[in-house]
Amino acid sequence: MSVITPELLTRFDVPGPRYTSYPTADRFVEAFGEADYVQALVQRQSGTVGKQTPLSLYVHIPFCESLCYYCACNKIITKHKERSAAYLKYLGKEVELHTRHLGRGQSVSQLHLGGGTPTFMSDEELRQLMAMLREHFEFVPGGEYSVEVDPRTVDDSRLAVLAELGFNRLSFGVQDFDPAVQKAVHRIQPSEQVFQLVQAARRLGFESVNVDLIYGLPLQTPESFDRTLEQVKSLRPDRIALYAYAHLPERFKPQRRIHAQELPSGAAKVSMLSRSLDALTDAGYVYIGMDHFALPDDALAVAKRQGRLHRNFQGYSTQADCDLIALGVSSIGRIGATYSQNAKTMEEYCDLLDQGHFPVVRGLALTRDDLIRRSVIMALMCQGHLQYESINLAWLVDFKTLFAKELSQLEDMQSQGLVALSDSGIQVTAMGWFFVRGVAMVFDRYVQADRNRSRFSKII
Repeated sequence: MSVITPELLTRFDVPGPRYTSYPTADRFVEAFGEADYVQALVQRQSGTVGKQTPLSLYVHIPFCESLCYYCACNKIITKHKERSAAYLKYLGKEVELHTRHLGRGQSVSQLHLGGGTPTFMSDEELRQLMAMLREHFEFVPGGEYSVEVDPRTVDDSRLAVLAELGFNRLSFGVQDFDPAVQKAVHRIQPSEQVFQLVQAARRLGFESVNVDLIYGLPLQTPESFDRTLEQVKSLRPDRIALYAYAHLPERFKPQRRIHAQELPSGAAKVSMLSRSLDALTDAGYVYIGMDHFALPDDALAVAKRQGRLHRNFQGYSTQADCDLIALGVSSIGRIGATYSQNAKTMEEYCDLLDQGHFPVVRGLALTRDDLIRRSVIMALMCQGHLQYESINLAWLVDFKTLFAKELSQLEDMQSQGLVALSDSGIQVTAMGWFFVRGVAMVFDRYVQADRNRSRFSKII
């Protein structure tokens, strides 16, 4: 891993999308609304957009009991537990609207509860939520059913309830084990608590446990983050997500509580990333791509080896490319050749549902060019290689002619050892895989048209 030098990281540490979709969500428009969304649902149901493909479901639970200063998610800070009961009723209304157009019993192979803090809900409310979803959808055996967990909000018995409800994957938000860093970001959770919960999750038979980490937080140093990595290696979760903190206080109010002078320097962040890559790969983790690592026998690592990786708004997945129904305030979904996003405020979300409307307020109907570029970007992001012929046959185009400018741009990356170009296709190298977003960006028409945007996280 020493080949991934801090110098190389610095050179390619430029703003770039995460490509959980293409085009990315910042390209959605308000001209796309309820009527467009309903049309997409009707097309799916009529069979013109892959009726037989199982669905993916995302449910956004926005509530948190306390504020984490680094957070850029859509959330509502409240101690009023009764708010989740009212929210549950609105989720029910939204599901019923979908059933009206799709019918009951649509197959679901993937479910993700995100937030906010899904475990803000009580055990009984989570039971009601899952009962409501199972009433309307059919969950297929062997699917991926995951939930994000704030370690501060659960104990062994709560994890047992999640297992009882059919969840087989957990994601723990850790970020950093250092007490000083935890205090600086207002998220204090002793490492012992996390270790106990992970052990409990294993006893309960969860198939995969993920731990989220963030580097670049206030008071972090390369040395302090090394200590966190040592603890994580000892914890040995099945998957690790390693994110770079992006300090954007002008966009995200909670970040204004972070003292800018306490943030590590750019050089320190690069050092943390470089040392993290070394530490995790030396510990036997497979670099899946982007921010994700997994143990060799984890389903995600197996899928990567077999060329079966897929990507959606939740990141990398083993599930085939499928339509995503997004439920809850601010949620983003995909049906056929469209993307949609729900209202971002609770007031607007509830008001639209009270009127009998889908809470969709923006989205995008993809053009033919968008669809072609999406297939190219996702092939590179998920498989790390692309055969020109596959694009030519699928879209009746000549790849080399259509993307002559892009292929010329890739020549510089080839000289850096990141890609290998041939007469038949593009191959991302082992080293280039760590910079795959940068390769994908070459084919992003929107980014290429506006190279000065600074709204995204770093490439790696």
